[in-house]
Amino acid sequence: MNIVFISPNFPLDFFNFCSRLKDRGVNVLGIGDAPYDTLPEHTKNSVTEYYKVNTLENYNEVCSACRFFSEKYGKIDWIESENEYWLETEAKLRSEFDVNSGTKYENLYTMKYKSQMKNIYKSCNIPVARYILVHDYEETVNFANLIGYPVIVKPDNGVGACDTYKLNNLDELNYFFSTKDSNVEYIMEEFICGHVETFDGITDANKNILISSSHVYLNSIMNTVNDHEDMAFYFQDFEGKDIEIIGKKAVQAFDTRSRFFHFEFFRLDEDKEGLGKKGDLVGLEVNMRAPGGCIIDMINYAYDVDVFTIWADMLIYNKCFYDVNRKYLVGYVSRRNNTDYLHSMEEVYEKYGDKIMANMDIPPIFSDAMGDNVLLFRTKSKDEIFEIISFILKHRSESNWFDKYTNL
Repeated sequence: MNIVFISPNFPLDFFNFCSRLKDRGVNVLGIGDAPYDTLPEHTKNSVTEYYKVNTLENYNEVCSACRFFSEKYGKIDWIESENEYWLETEAKLRSEFDVNSGTKYENLYTMKYKSQMKNIYKSCNIPVARYILVHDYEETVNFANLIGYPVIVKPDNGVGACDTYKLNNLDELNYFFSTKDSNVEYIMEEFICGHVETFDGITDANKNILISSSHVYLNSIMNTVNDHEDMAFYFQDFEGKDIEIIGKKAVQAFDTRSRFFHFEFFRLDEDKEGLGKKGDLVGLEVNMRAPGGCIIDMINYAYDVDVFTIWADMLIYNKCFYDVNRKYLVGYVSRRNNTDYLHSMEEVYEKYGDKIMANMDIPPIFSDAMGDNVLLFRTKSKDEIFEIISFILKHRSESNWFDKYTNL
């Protein structure tokens, strides 16, 4: 079996996808723009061969690399990156080399465009926020007046919370129009008072779910990025709950064959006319790749499994060999370097050290969205999840966003 993996060295832990495949006898053919001599040894050892291009942004160079591999090793069976940024490149290559084990370019639009994601959600009776594509100024102003401020604008084809804005009035909308990138198509949607809950996992070739999870974001990524706030979320008890039921509907509605999925929903924090009552779920976005933000690690800690192995076995054998039973809830807390926290890291470890599974500094390229330092911890109690988050995030001299969740 020949699998092309784009950028096996970045993000830094993605060599694990390659190593699990190579350990099972797969030809793992890496393509990247980092010089081979600069790759960590574990990345070098995780691939059968590595082809350096000048830049992964140049499709023709990446295509030439795939052509070289196909001539040397035979037909390519899979093309993957597990990185949202390269989904379009993957899909073009699949079409170019007739690789049928993933979504091809002509069918990619429902995975890349937020407006198309909403249409698929609606097709399976999952409600979504009202929206328009931002083209005409007068039409946009009229829409904002219809649904009421604030409104959210973001690229229709975008990654994460980049270039996302909350516009509170006409003046801010006018400023957006006068400064927006004319080469980007934006979507505007009504603001929803709610928090994000996810449904994530891996499917086999028939969309059967091999492993799944659900995470509750206690602060929005938009606030984390735009306001440089700290962050917390947790792996919740989701089995048999509405988030699993609606998540399974989404799995069937989208092209989730043989891949990771990461669905995002809003849970309404108050009644919203036309959408639902407080506590209802509303479709937000879709990511057809491995979930980021340490979620793979959190799934591993919750189930005591290796998700990279489950993914590799799915690609090779179309099955999972683990007995998948969740054992823990898992929390994620990020702190900012420039924030004065009440409790030192030494105090955190003294009180909760037996619960902490990982402590990592985040590279600057990811820190806007993830925080500067991240702690992962696990327990069997939601109450203790909140207790630990509160202890870690408590500011010394002022309140912070998490105080609304607890008086601890």
